[in-house]
Amino acid sequence: MLEIARDLLPVLSTDEPVAVVTVTRVARSAPRGVGASMAVTRDARVIGSISGGCVESEAVALALAVLADGQGRTAGFGFSDDAAHAAGLACGGSVEVFAYRIGSTDAAARAALEAAAADEAVTIALDLAADPRLRAVAAGDPADALGHAVAYRESLLLPDGTLVLSHAPRPRLIIVGAGEHAAALCRVGATAGFAVTVCDVWQTMATRERFPDAVEVVVALPHEYLGSLEQSALDARTAVCVLTHDERIDVPAIATALRLPVGFVGAMGARPTVAHRAALLRDAGVDDVTLARLHSPLGLDLGGASPLESAVSVLAEIVAAQHGGSGLPLREREGPLHSRDAAGAPELDAAASCTPIRTAP
Repeated sequence: MLEIARDLLPVLSTDEPVAVVTVTRVARSAPRGVGASMAVTRDARVIGSISGGCVESEAVALALAVLADGQGRTAGFGFSDDAAHAAGLACGGSVEVFAYRIGSTDAAARAALEAAAADEAVTIALDLAADPRLRAVAAGDPADALGHAVAYRESLLLPDGTLVLSHAPRPRLIIVGAGEHAAALCRVGATAGFAVTVCDVWQTMATRERFPDAVEVVVALPHEYLGSLEQSALDARTAVCVLTHDERIDVPAIATALRLPVGFVGAMGARPTVAHRAALLRDAGVDDVTLARLHSPLGLDLGGASPLESAVSVLAEIVAAQHGGSGLPLREREGPLHSRDAAGAPELDAAASCTPIRTAP
């Protein structure tokens, strides 16, 4: 529900009730995971998607039934290979969903949607076993299931039948340098859902006109800007990419970035440049263990050379690093396509996702 906040809020502001269909459980492979939602209005307008189109028609019928009598409903689509394909799940998995009504007077739902639309961290809960009314939840002990969901912004079904829906702010992508490769990476990164900051010392290059997709364009010495960042504004999803091609700027910026609590630090450059820069970083006091965190040369081997092709290569490495991906073509691998389908999925998520749900007739 929270991922469709920007489109859902204007509908609620007209006092028109909507029914939301949310995925509560995924077995084997499915296009989207727990928490994916779509909303349906009385005139069958659809906002969002729970399967990329596979089972939307069945979900719309379920939502319209909820709007007709206000009663929450559960349903399952595709509980075997044959049933999955019959329901439209060409991936061969199955999903279970819960459909519930929300309106403009549902204060907790409105507050959560407004926070998500503003790209703020928010978690909300829905008790599937009782009156299906959303309620706000506060941070708790990360050792318990609800506290874990709040702390790590995960959407999952808890063993007690509580569906937890979470929204995390967009991950940050900080680009050092304002050349053509930076402009391309800004466009690609913003499209992929990153909140992009561009920093360069040259005011003529670091302009809003050159980087219309950036949330922030900073004119400053990059190492000073990086050193000024609040630690609380950074996390393991944050990526820093140095694209300046000037060792006077590169070296202090990389050294500073490697000291930050970020998940990814990369620097563009040819192999001789990378080797020379590594020597300068060691001279600047960066030890080999810290230097091993640096992704340089930056990007996966996709074969392209243009700024946009290079940007795709860089973003691909960032995504692979964040999710533990191999970077190999999927056809060369075996097993589940998505990490959430793997047997080695996080223990809390796996336990929470196996809670049986009543299936509507």
